[in-house]
Amino acid sequence: MKMLPLRAAIAAALLSVAIGASAKPLVVCTEASPEGFDMVQYTTAVTADAVAETIFNRLVDFKPGTTEIQPALAESWDISPDALTYTFHLRKGVKFHTTDYFKPTRDMNADDVVWSFQRQLDPKHPWHDKSSVGFPYFESMGFKELLKSVEKVDEHTVRFTLTRPEAPFLPDMAMAFASIYPAEYADQLLKANKTADLNNKPIGTGPFVFQRYAKDAQVRFKANTEYFRGTPPSEALILAIATDNNVRLQKLKANECQVALYPKPDDIPSIKADANLHVAEMDAMTTSYTALNTTRKYMSDVRVRQAIEIAFDKQAYVNALFGPGNASVGVNPYPQTLLGFNHKLQNPPHDLDKARALLKEAGVPEGTVFTLFTRNGGGPTNPNPMLGAQMMQADLAKVGIKVDIRVMEWGEMLKRAKNGEHDMVSAGWAGDNGDPDNFLTPMLSCEAAKNGENYARWCNAKFQALIDQAREKTDPAERSALYEQAQEIFHQDQPWISMAHTRMFTAMRKNVEGYHISPLTTNNFATTQVK
Repeated sequence: MKMLPLRAAIAAALLSVAIGASAKPLVVCTEASPEGFDMVQYTTAVTADAVAETIFNRLVDFKPGTTEIQPALAESWDISPDALTYTFHLRKGVKFHTTDYFKPTRDMNADDVVWSFQRQLDPKHPWHDKSSVGFPYFESMGFKELLKSVEKVDEHTVRFTLTRPEAPFLPDMAMAFASIYPAEYADQLLKANKTADLNNKPIGTGPFVFQRYAKDAQVRFKANTEYFRGTPPSEALILAIATDNNVRLQKLKANECQVALYPKPDDIPSIKADANLHVAEMDAMTTSYTALNTTRKYMSDVRVRQAIEIAFDKQAYVNALFGPGNASVGVNPYPQTLLGFNHKLQNPPHDLDKARALLKEAGVPEGTVFTLFTRNGGGPTNPNPMLGAQMMQADLAKVGIKVDIRVMEWGEMLKRAKNGEHDMVSAGWAGDNGDPDNFLTPMLSCEAAKNGENYARWCNAKFQALIDQAREKTDPAERSALYEQAQEIFHQDQPWISMAHTRMFTAMRKNVEGYHISPLTTNNFATTQVK
């Protein structure tokens, strides 16, 4: 039957409304490729954004835009009076992703939580040796020593027993390495001898379902229609990888992406002046630093490390890379917004003559070459890696040191730095949980020196004892005093050059809604949409 004009008009109007109301894909221009999709093997923020914030959930997480803990896969939890036992009560009815390679037969339960932690904790676990790099975050955070047991009480209750009180335990449980995996999928892969698929074909409970990945090009996801917090408003999420922040900005202006992560600070005024664009910004829990490999010839001498510290003009570096008001000069290993920042400590004066004297005293020949590893592209803690490296090179040349700059892809740089192939490496860190321990233990502890996450390969027994004590204290004043002492030792031994603590920016189109910039620098798009 031929449709009458009035009916046709009504139908067209309804169709128009339906199309206008439907969710649209969200394209995010990001700065690097994820290292893989088995989150517990990796520590970088870019991998966490592409994996932990999309595919997985944890027992607890942070309220958007804050460091405040909220329920996630656990609805609630109980803590024993001695702070050694944490009992988590799991949310019921949470679904794992259904894909063409896995179809779950049950909801998430206690078995999945136990599997996710026992895999990292128990050397006899069938999956413990399936990670080629171990479990760097779990290990460097000291969880092997911290966790006495992880037990299933019933289908929806899990009990964690600690060997000692741990003040940041709950915030730690919101971090990416505590993501919950499906034990059923792991069993399927183990039986099929396809364990590598856990890193290539991930399954979680998160807001987005993994579809495909083209290295150095894009990662594609679709919305999880069974997500326990509700279907995300974007029907698809595409992470478009562009290492050059200029390219990311041009793609944003051309509407090829609707969100561009980590624009250069000196581009912010022009972005704000564009009627089609918007900037979200806040002071972030970040530090940029140059790690000095304390196991290398000459660099093992503290006088050499001190000479590099006073030869390098930090203020000029911050001005050139970040611009006025966008970063503060680094003094300590973490920013002053965190507990226990030692305000008494100051950077020594920029002094080329003293630097030359220290190098001569340490027996470093004129013209000695130090390698400096840095990345291509740019991110929030280092928006222009090549410029920063060249400034270090120029300053050290003034005191007779030659710097061999090695520029490499992000993942390759991290791999080689973990192997200790560098003299110096330009790196950065974004706090994962709002606790000072998250800056000190993963990057400066003796355990982190063993597994390579501590790029300085520095292990100081007094420093270690202080941060261990601080983790066990629940009183903020006691913890603060211990951290202040630890920072004094850090300054005495100079395993790093603390470069800057930065302000974070995210650029987006004006029609993007529901994005929450985080002080932890994580990017979660579960509530973000293009109107």
